[in-house]
Amino acid sequence: MGRKLKLPLEGQQFDCTVLLQNMRMTYKGLLPSAAMLIVLVASAAYAEEEPVGNDGRGDGGLMDQTVPVAEDDAAAEAAAQSGPLPRRRKADLREELLDEFDNYKRLMSEGIYDEADTVAKRVVTLSIQLTGPRSSETAKALTNLGIVQHRNKQFDAAQQNFAAAIDIIEEQEDRLNRHLINPLKGLGAAQLEGGRPDLAKQTFTRAVHITHVNEGPHNMDQIDILESLAETNVRLGSLEEAREMHDKIYLLHRRRYEDDQLALIPSLMRRAEWQHRAGYIADEQATYRRAIRIIETNSSKEDIRLVEPLTKLGESYFYTDLHGEQSLHHNPVTGEIYFKRALRIAEDSPKTDWATVADSKLSLADYYMMQGNHTRARKLYGELWESLDGSDRKLLFRDEVFGQAVPLNERPIPEFASEAGPSPLGRPSEEFLQGSVTLSFSVTNRGRVIEIEPMEVVPGEFTDMQELVYREIRSRLYRPRFEDAEPVETTNQVFTHLFYYKASDLEERREEAAGNADT
Repeated sequence: MGRKLKLPLEGQQFDCTVLLQNMRMTYKGLLPSAAMLIVLVASAAYAEEEPVGNDGRGDGGLMDQTVPVAEDDAAAEAAAQSGPLPRRRKADLREELLDEFDNYKRLMSEGIYDEADTVAKRVVTLSIQLTGPRSSETAKALTNLGIVQHRNKQFDAAQQNFAAAIDIIEEQEDRLNRHLINPLKGLGAAQLEGGRPDLAKQTFTRAVHITHVNEGPHNMDQIDILESLAETNVRLGSLEEAREMHDKIYLLHRRRYEDDQLALIPSLMRRAEWQHRAGYIADEQATYRRAIRIIETNSSKEDIRLVEPLTKLGESYFYTDLHGEQSLHHNPVTGEIYFKRALRIAEDSPKTDWATVADSKLSLADYYMMQGNHTRARKLYGELWESLDGSDRKLLFRDEVFGQAVPLNERPIPEFASEAGPSPLGRPSEEFLQGSVTLSFSVTNRGRVIEIEPMEVVPGEFTDMQELVYREIRSRLYRPRFEDAEPVETTNQVFTHLFYYKASDLEERREEAAGNADT
């Protein structure tokens, strides 16, 4: 765990509001807001590595960003007013800062985010003491703090620290400086998870523009930002704009890898994954087929890299494309040929490993489960259970796939309670609030959902959202939990769906309820 840190101002609350006042930074007390828990496709913002000083030690860009935090009034003012540090004291502080940053990176890599938060605050303090509150080094420290705050789901705090870093860089450099990209990515991610996709869209769009100014319109560094923009457009209900973003990403990859078709495969797989999430099932299938053709043409029809796109193509036949003029319904039976081919390649390839074979066999067993062919499914599940023995890694894998009931046909549940969805970009937008629906249920040894019971809906007026969640859970089929190679019933399962709503939505529902009560 590393050495125990002794912080200055022990016992005081660090927080994350960063204000510019009299050309110095002051940190006001602000408790981080409760985390908003939804899945984010956008990647976390990490700063590029830059050397610090001439001592031969890198700082990962005095700091490879992860997520935010801020400092305390007294520490910040003391750092800002203390004047030049003696040379020896400065050298000691720099050495301490580098040690703390190494500790921060270790904690982040190990996923120990609470401790990383504390260390990131210490790095901010040391950076202010060494270089001042308005230095580029302090901007990087604040960005790192923002990253760890994002990981800890302290999205309000993260936004303020990322914004403070952006303010410093704009002051020290200019509004188009390349060092703005990482804090802008972090700010956009925090805004998105904090319920403001409208603001996140503006932030990500600016970050893309800065990459164009500094690296040209076809630079590859913009790709993760474009992916974040696509996710943001999904949250805003703008599926066509999201689709355009993914088309742009694909064109960038095709231009970059014009002479190396196989290098396109990761981009195609990500594109197909998004198409699946957005419900463009026909497009998803076309993308997987393109990936398969590229591998077959440039390598062979037995290449181990075919396993994943074949499996995903098989899974796509369980879903319906609703975006065309007529809904496109698929026959799930069609998918069997892809699952079987993937398993055969996995078993026969000289480059295979046990995990690839296990995944392929599991996918075919899940297919039979979805088809209602429980005899074949149980046979394959049993074979797989027996094969996952003899090493800790195999036993861990077995526990992951058989230790709990696993849904096989999850479909997205609306994230916004308002019928109109989020306000379009550019219009005045209310801040989104977060609600939740919680249900309990059981899963039989044949994977069916039974005994669904509503537990809580917050706010209570959103009963329509509760009904949506109820219908989704009721329609699911699960891979049952296994004990000693046999499927068993799983009871007391709890599912919570988080959604966004506007205060005006809640008020309308209350007024409608009051009117109904009066009549």
